[in-house]
Order: sequence, then structure tokens, then C-alpha cells
Amino acid sequence: MSRRRTRAIYRRRRLAVLSGLILLIAALAVGTWLVIAQPWADAATIEPTATSTPTPSVSKNPVLDAAESPSTEPSTDPGTEPSTEPSTEPSTEPTAEETPGVAPCQARDVTVEAITNADTYASGVSPELSILLTNTSAADCTLDVGSSTQIFTVTSGADVWWDSRHCQANPSSMVVTLAAGQSVPSASAVVWDRTRSDVGTCEQENRPRAPAGGSSYHLAVSIGGFSSTVTRQFLLY
Repeated sequence: MSRRRTRAIYRRRRLAVLSGLILLIAALAVGTWLVIAQPWADAATIEPTATSTPTPSVSKNPVLDAAESPSTEPSTDPGTEPSTEPSTEPSTEPTAEETPGVAPCQARDVTVEAITNADTYASGVSPELSILLTNTSAADCTLDVGSSTQIFTVTSGADVWWDSRHCQANPSSMVVTLAAGQSVPSASAVVWDRTRSDVGTCEQENRPRAPAGGSSYHLAVSIGGFSSTVTRQFLLY
């Protein structure tokens, strides 16, 4: 009986030692995995933040925007990081303090030219009259170019045959800014019906007609208070 008990006790002790070794090995394996895998580190890095997505830069320069659209893809260069320092580039949108007032045009700033659509006109063809306005200065300036400031005068020698003010309807005012070096033609031509104008004959259909047969006429124009220095000659047939 004593021998059987000794063997049973020995087997139980061996099982206890073996179980302890198994538990120890399992504990070491779990500890090693925790050290290597660091699951807490993964949980911290995958959490999204408000600044994880880079915001593309968009130019406020309207010229650049029209010619070249900025890229909306983030940079793939790992060495490039967005700067947190304020930009030192000048703004393309001037403020009221930075925008100087544009002065009215002076006589020395502009030239006014009388324009006709032809040099000679056949019988029954009406001349089309226009103005070419040019800012010859190095600075922008403003000028009223409305129909109320436009004057077309057709003369033959000292005789004034036609004046656009005689029968003008609904004259208007329109102040514009002329850029430095800019030339602006009339938006639409004024047609002369080859008759003599008079404030008292605007509604008449049978006004005196200008002599033709190669007769010479001259066009003088004025706009915004500035007149052409040279007249435009044309012939009627």
C-alpha cells in the first residue's frame, strides 16, 4: 500500500510541475507579444485628427486661376511639412487703403479721333461715324463717355450740315475708367442720313439733302469735353 501511494503522489507532483511550466511558458509568450506588437500604439496612431487631411492652397490671383488651376492632391514628399508661419506674400486683393483714387482724365492724357467706315460713299449709301478714344498717359483716368458728351459734326467748308445734338434722343451719362494706353472705339456707329439737321426739322422726312457728285465733307468729333484735333474727310457720290 505504501508503495502505491508513493507512486500516486509522485505522479501528482509531476503533473503539478508540468502545469506550472505550461502556465509560465504561456505567460512569457503573452508578455513577449505585448512588447513586440504594442497594440496600444496602433490604437493611438489610427485615430483620425482634425488636421490629418492637408488643405489645398488656392490662388486668389484671378489671372493665375484662369491659366493654371492649382492641384488638389496632397504632396507625396515625406520631407515636406505645412508651414504654420504666416505668409509674407502680398495680397492680390487690394484694400481700400491700398487702392489709390483714379483721377479724371486731362486734355494731355487723351486723344480723340474722328472715324468713318469709308473714304467715299456711293449714291444712297449713308456714312457711319465713330469715335476712337485713347488714354496716352501712363496712368488710369476716368471720363464720362455717355451719349450726352458725344458730339458729331459734319461740315462742308464753313457750312455745318449735320450736328448730332440737334435731334438726339435720350442722352445718357456713363463714367468709365480708361486704362493707361487703352484705346476705346465707339460701341456702335452713328449713321448720317445725308440730310441737313435742324432742331425744328427732326420729325420731317423731306429735309434738304447734302450735295453729292464727289462733294467733300469733314467729320469732327468730341467726347467727354475733349475734341478731335484733326477732322476726317470723306466724299459723297
